[in-house]
Amino acid sequence: MRQFSGSVQENTFKGDRMSRINSAQERSFAIAGPDWREVSATLGHRLPKAKQLRRAVPVLIAVFAAFAAVGLVTQTVQSRHAVFASAEERLALMADLTALRLKEQPLTPDSNWQSALASSLPKGATEDERIALLAGVDGNIQARAPLVASEPGSLLSILGPQQPLTTFGAEAGVLRITLTDDTDAIVTVRDLPQTSAQVAFIQPVRAALAGWRRDASLEITLLICTGLVLALLGGGLWYLAPSEARKHEGLAGQLTEALSSCAVWRWNLARGHVHWSAPMYRLLGRAPSDDTMAFRAIMQALHPDDDLRGEIDRHLRDGETHFDRSFRLRHADGHWVNVRLRGHITRDNENQEPYLTAIAGADQDFAGSADANARLRDAVETISEAFVLWDNQNRLLMCNSKYQQFHGLPDGVIRPGSAYEEVIASASDPVIRKRITVDSKNDDDSRTYEAQLEDGRWLHINERRTKDGGYVSVGTDITVLKESQQRLAESEQQLRASVTELRLSRRELEQQKQQLVDLAEKYALEKNRAEAANRAKSEFLANISHELRTPLNAVIGFSEVMQQALFGPLGHAKYQEYARDIHESGAYLLEVINDILDMSKIEAGRMTLDIDTVDVADIVEDSMKVVGQAAAERDIALSRHGPSRLMLEADRRALKQVFLNLLSNAVKFTRDGGSVDVHLSRTRGLVRIAIKDTGIGIPETDITKLGRPFEQVENQFSKSHQGSGLGLAISRALVELHGGSLRIASREGQGTTVTCTLPVKAARDQSEPEAATA
Repeated sequence: MRQFSGSVQENTFKGDRMSRINSAQERSFAIAGPDWREVSATLGHRLPKAKQLRRAVPVLIAVFAAFAAVGLVTQTVQSRHAVFASAEERLALMADLTALRLKEQPLTPDSNWQSALASSLPKGATEDERIALLAGVDGNIQARAPLVASEPGSLLSILGPQQPLTTFGAEAGVLRITLTDDTDAIVTVRDLPQTSAQVAFIQPVRAALAGWRRDASLEITLLICTGLVLALLGGGLWYLAPSEARKHEGLAGQLTEALSSCAVWRWNLARGHVHWSAPMYRLLGRAPSDDTMAFRAIMQALHPDDDLRGEIDRHLRDGETHFDRSFRLRHADGHWVNVRLRGHITRDNENQEPYLTAIAGADQDFAGSADANARLRDAVETISEAFVLWDNQNRLLMCNSKYQQFHGLPDGVIRPGSAYEEVIASASDPVIRKRITVDSKNDDDSRTYEAQLEDGRWLHINERRTKDGGYVSVGTDITVLKESQQRLAESEQQLRASVTELRLSRRELEQQKQQLVDLAEKYALEKNRAEAANRAKSEFLANISHELRTPLNAVIGFSEVMQQALFGPLGHAKYQEYARDIHESGAYLLEVINDILDMSKIEAGRMTLDIDTVDVADIVEDSMKVVGQAAAERDIALSRHGPSRLMLEADRRALKQVFLNLLSNAVKFTRDGGSVDVHLSRTRGLVRIAIKDTGIGIPETDITKLGRPFEQVENQFSKSHQGSGLGLAISRALVELHGGSLRIASREGQGTTVTCTLPVKAARDQSEPEAATA
């Protein structure tokens, strides 16, 4: 466009009579002008065609989508292999660690196989639906984890007789097989040479690949969203930008053909100055002139019966802006020419002087094209693009208000016939920062390019020559489209960075896997040492506790005889008080020794459970009766909520010991007048017993200490209560032997809630009678 290049092109185009451009920098900034042939020859290169670019856009989008899809498929397949290999290695590692620990267990027919398996499993062994099976020398399953109710069977009944795992053990590695229940799973088996037993680990393939499926779904979703964004951008570029360009190119051609044969008037109604275009002079047979004439010169050529000035005055009085009148002017040869003048009356923005801008022609020329010319003028004014038309003498023929606003041109400058240099001098052009040619056709009559202005906006400019040597230019604002293309490029760069980051993460994962193997070996060695030390400690506590119980029974018995005065009065009241203190201290010491014995049996792996169908609600009720007297003495309300019967498979004695410990603690650490509530519920094959008190509570930082042997949380209230710190540890261990869990939630000063979760069904193969202890 003539003036989209800014102030740097003021002296760029001067018409055929002007000098050629000497500065290469000025040539690069020049956008349009009447001397287009000279500029085209100077530039000397072809411009890419907009049509070719539009055709290339969907191809480029399709190529990008294809590469992205191929990359995603490759990445997905590789990540699946990596995840599957990692699952196999983890399964093998779990099996190796478990087999290594089971070598230290005395697995005899009378041993507690379930307890041995539970203590040998590493942390997280049963996560992600992994199953551990421990089979004896006959192949029958003696223990399993997680502990769920199931029919007894053998490894062959689960794995099938055709697999090599039970025969070759660790040498067979980790195999993907179909179990007898048609489950697709990865399996590995380890032999225990000392006992001829075998431990097997099973994990369903769907569970091993669950994380990979989530990641793959996310990546596919991202690819689909990216494809939709690309399709929308491509559709916008294909349907919107080309249609606008074609519309303006067609409009420029129509305007060129229509306006090149029309005479244009620019009439200052306040001062009486009139400027005619060259076709108007030719219509009256006169020589064209660039000078402005006075209206009185027109009045001399006007027919006496035509009052043109009166019509203008009437329009000004009535406020009408549209002007359409016919009158007669004298031709240079002396005859009268019927002229029709059609246009609009506007006012200058600075001095508010009225102007008439109109197209004149022979009256017969308007007869068949009046409506078409009116629509054409309206189209020029209402289009959203800047439009300008110059004649072959570098003079302004027509421009719309968008062009005037874009360059900040006053109304007095944009009158028809204004010289190009005058318009350039009055314009405040935006400076062009970058220019990109989009039409490679070497055509002196037209060109298309994109220009970025100093304020960041982008214009798509189409320029064409008219038949009479003039020039028309249309500029479209494509800033939004350019910004969309920039965001698309940034998204592609981020996608490539994400792929690179995933590759680095996979490499780091492999290094961490190797470090995990090394740490596992060190951990197994240190674990063996710690277990040996723990067994020695447990055996020592069991022996010393046994030695203490015999004299302690005598102390308790004799103190009870003295307290009851069976052989006569003691002689003094203090003796009675001392006897009572001796009896209470001995009973407390015996309780501590019994807890130590139970804890030692659990840690040594000699604690067995007598599994039977029991009523948890009944056990809880009995336990509440035991602690009811102590609660009543301190005005503590005991209550139970839930079903009256709640059956499950468990050891009744062990559960009663658990509930007694938990209820005793709740009553002990609840202030006088408080409450202890027991809630029973059943859901999804699990039974939950929640014991909630309104006691002193436990600080959040100290909750992790509870459940460890001899660990207590000291505060002003608990210091006045005796306790070995073993009750909660024994309760947790007994619950875990049943395959359940014990969770503690508390807030200091607001109370504590201990939730015991137990499976409804328990394994039947561990119901051996408890070993006799001294």
